[in-house]
Amino acid sequence: MIGVTIKGTGSYMPALCVDNEAFTEFLETSDEWIRTRTGIHTRHFSDGEPTWSMGEKAARQALEMAKVSPEELDLILVTTVTGDYSTPSTACVLQGRLGAVNATGFDISCACAGFVYALDMARHYLASGEYKNILIVSAEMLSRVTNFKDRSSCVIFGDGAGAAVVTASEGLFASSLKADGDGAKYIFGRNHVTRNPFCNPSPAMDYDGYGEYEEGCLYMNGKEVYKFATRIMAECTRDAVVKAGLTLDDLDWIIPHQANIRIIETAAQRLGMTMDRFLVNIQKHGNTSSACIPVCMDEANRAGTLKRGDKICLVGFGAGLIAGAAVLEW
Repeated sequence: MIGVTIKGTGSYMPALCVDNEAFTEFLETSDEWIRTRTGIHTRHFSDGEPTWSMGEKAARQALEMAKVSPEELDLILVTTVTGDYSTPSTACVLQGRLGAVNATGFDISCACAGFVYALDMARHYLASGEYKNILIVSAEMLSRVTNFKDRSSCVIFGDGAGAAVVTASEGLFASSLKADGDGAKYIFGRNHVTRNPFCNPSPAMDYDGYGEYEEGCLYMNGKEVYKFATRIMAECTRDAVVKAGLTLDDLDWIIPHQANIRIIETAAQRLGMTMDRFLVNIQKHGNTSSACIPVCMDEANRAGTLKRGDKICLVGFGAGLIAGAAVLEW
């Protein structure tokens, strides 16, 4: 079996750190309300720094740790739902900024499960034998698409980036990827309407039936997302573990998408696992979409928590609805 080795990790958080109390200045909320319902204490926001710039900083850290030069990269995979341009791709922008002259690259839109999907995709490219060093960058500026009038969602999101350099190995790797398009209406963000002078466009909701919501902002049905997330995280984790020929007891760590502490706790209960085997940093950073997992992974790596030989499961879910889990050996 061709697996993957994560040779280096990196992460970046913008300097602006906003605590829960700051939201009380314009929302009917409180620090206690946010903490008890989400587990979030603070989050970081970009002050205008682009998504690609945050991604570049995380990428350079990962390359330095991996001792891989930009010129040695063969492929750059970027996961984001908040790119700075409709075109070109963020991956191509990073390829130029990093000087990765021998690499190609493209973006992946898999919402909060993006890093897991990119890792699975990287494994297939590495297995072909044509690619040796792959850089995965998950960079998000969710503040760009946050509706700060919606207290149920705006207190959750943050900005940041995580990255990893991966190569092929003979080690362990198994994944479980799932989608449920019928649930697309539970998390969505519409693009701006057409500016075509030759027509008077009908509202997008006339076509999709998702209902009216602030243009360009993320909408989330918290109740439905909670039901999906708590079920699918446990389901994907079990599936990936079975495919890997392991049991849940064999796992040293689970690194989940940091959406909400209650979701993580409920998923742990469904798996029959204790929370001390879950790596959590939601209290510091909030939900940074696809950046959540690689940022948490990098922080655990640099703290010495992750040891070579550890068996870990990365599991995420998000808009789509989509979900995925990957089991690998550190």
